[in-house]
Amino acid sequence: MIARMFRLIAGSALGAVVAGCAVLTPLPSREDVPSRLKAIPTDGAPLEGAVTVHWNGNQVPFIEAASDDDLAVTMGIVHAHLRLGQMEIARRISQGRIAEMGGPLATDIDHSLRTLNFGRGIPQTIAGLPPETKRWLERFVEGVNFYVDRAHQTGQLPHEFKVLGFKKEAWTVADILTMGRLASSDVNWLVLFGMLKLRDRPDWPEVWARATERGSQSVPSYGPGASTQEAALHVILAGFSKAGSNSVAVAGSRTKTGAALMANDPHLGVFLPNLWLLAGYKSPSYHTVGMMIPGVPFMALGRNSHIAWGGTNMRALSSDLVDVSDLPPDQITERNETLGVRWWFDRDITVRESPFGPVVSDAPLIAGRDGEALALRWMGHSASDEVSAMLKVSRAENFDEFRSALDGFWVPGQNMLYADVAGHIGQVMAVRLPHRPLAAPGDMVIPANGADHWQAFSSAADLPASFDPPSGFLASANNKPAETDIAAGWFFSNDDRITRLRELLSGDDKVEVADLEALQRDVYMGSAVALRDILLARLPDLRFEDGLSAKQQRIVELLRDWDGHYRVDSVGALAFEQVTANFIDRFYSEEEHPVLAPGGRFDELMGEELTRAAPARLAAALGPALDAAAEGVEKFGVWGEMHRMGLRHPLGFIPVVGERFRFTDVPVGGSSTTVMKTAHSDTTERHFTRFGSQARQISDLSDPDANFFALLGGQDGWFNSSTFLDQFELWQRGDYVRLPLRLETVRAEFPHRTELAP
Repeated sequence: MIARMFRLIAGSALGAVVAGCAVLTPLPSREDVPSRLKAIPTDGAPLEGAVTVHWNGNQVPFIEAASDDDLAVTMGIVHAHLRLGQMEIARRISQGRIAEMGGPLATDIDHSLRTLNFGRGIPQTIAGLPPETKRWLERFVEGVNFYVDRAHQTGQLPHEFKVLGFKKEAWTVADILTMGRLASSDVNWLVLFGMLKLRDRPDWPEVWARATERGSQSVPSYGPGASTQEAALHVILAGFSKAGSNSVAVAGSRTKTGAALMANDPHLGVFLPNLWLLAGYKSPSYHTVGMMIPGVPFMALGRNSHIAWGGTNMRALSSDLVDVSDLPPDQITERNETLGVRWWFDRDITVRESPFGPVVSDAPLIAGRDGEALALRWMGHSASDEVSAMLKVSRAENFDEFRSALDGFWVPGQNMLYADVAGHIGQVMAVRLPHRPLAAPGDMVIPANGADHWQAFSSAADLPASFDPPSGFLASANNKPAETDIAAGWFFSNDDRITRLRELLSGDDKVEVADLEALQRDVYMGSAVALRDILLARLPDLRFEDGLSAKQQRIVELLRDWDGHYRVDSVGALAFEQVTANFIDRFYSEEEHPVLAPGGRFDELMGEELTRAAPARLAAALGPALDAAAEGVEKFGVWGEMHRMGLRHPLGFIPVVGERFRFTDVPVGGSSTTVMKTAHSDTTERHFTRFGSQARQISDLSDPDANFFALLGGQDGWFNSSTFLDQFELWQRGDYVRLPLRLETVRAEFPHRTELAP
């Protein structure tokens, strides 16, 4: 994210300039909810009639509007009020304008983002929007611009405007849709772009075959070496895209109330403000509560009076890298763009386009072979309309309407789960897939004449779906969605989370909300236990010269006694991570490690290596690893002292004064593939999780008001607001904020009101 860009600035001469700007800009004064709500302009709004916004103590809004138009306008006002600073940053990132905020060291990132061109398909998308969707988006933008105009008049602008030098700039429908495309980034790019640099290895065919074979093996739900700037691009694509998540639907036949349950736990970048905001609203066509992406006017996860919905990234094959090196010159077009650069001279760049998509090998941070031109063919560069699809979902009353609505949802491919008030559950593949053969090609780059599979497509109406499975539950965790007759993906998540979810839901006991609350905080990791067991099984084969020392033996005993849970106070989890990180450094050479990681199955490959490794080689790496692990355990004591949750705004990476934008440093449980995901690299040092579980939802369909949410952080993006960080401790405890659906409950329980008038 932009946080990495600020790291680039740290230590440079420009760092002092950025720091100076921040020093001269005091943080806003502390404000409670009533004080914050006074900032909302209440008269002269572009409305047809009066609108009431009810607010609870966490500054979560419920909009009561007499028309859909007025709901859209008010939603724009509310989003801008809560998250305008965050929206402005996201707008610039999606358009490749980071250097306008951070200076010349971000120009290569901008060049790469301009080449990826998230806005490529937006003009065609707008031209094809149904009139009602286009009007919805236009009215939402009117609300955003109304708020922005008044904020500029009154000087009540978010802190980010002052520190990052934002000027007044009207919002457009294209801005909104381009931000949506950024959130729809294909997570496969993270694998593909990272593997490009391996293609010159003599064993590349084996590396590619192993990655696709391993990565495509997953339990069906039904039926390193990068530069700092490369890492920054990776963080942008992973942090903003809906790359992970858990989603669970339990049928009424398996619950204590006899009604269906829905639980969603999206995984995204961990920073402030949260990448979700909570809301509810009612108008003639809509009556929902749930989670929204700031600046994107639909409910991505939530429920209405009839159904609840959620989903996880399908890791679908929505992209190809195409070799366009030999295309005739007249098939390659060029456009010149200017990168605005803060504190420095602007920079001119050239971006090339092919019939297959942008020539991404021109991007400075996407490494291709010398002289090779690679184009990115991505479904997201087409004229798809996810807004209409999700607006239809929020109005759906049954499974057929739900599945039909998602037939128009193309990117990012989602495993969408469903539950309804009658106790039914279902799952749909919300994606548009090219008719790609099941077998992976021999190389990750396909020739220009080898893309015939892009001539025919399948979407939700054609792809497999599930309705009321015999198990009585459905779970999704970025695993393989279903068996299909076309290739759906090659790089699914490993099976830790889906296996654990199935285990927790498969007992004979009836399920209730408390069970789902515990499930969302579960920190057991089966792959770690399997790897530990392989390691312990090999110990009798090893011949250490002087036997195991007392310190080494203690580590072995800690591993043997560990129950596989990454609890904050676990010594065993700490010992395991210390052993494996130290072992990897000693067992694998720098040349070996990069070819094992692609495809996401490093744990399995390492386990196989441990099983067949010669005793002498294994002992030579394991002995020193146990010694180093003993030092690490003595240093940290328990897992939570090494594994931390540090919430910070991107401005927290500004040198010298960034401390004021860093808000937490606490122990946290979980690990990279636990249900409560708190991802981290293999390390022996104190570290912060930067990706994983950062929002939660549970809905009990037996009661319209039984909807429970929690954000890792808070609802408000305004610094020093009382609701900037108020849900953090609640999230730590496993508590939730209740968002009722009944309007009478909202009126009774939400203590604050904003009355908007034309």
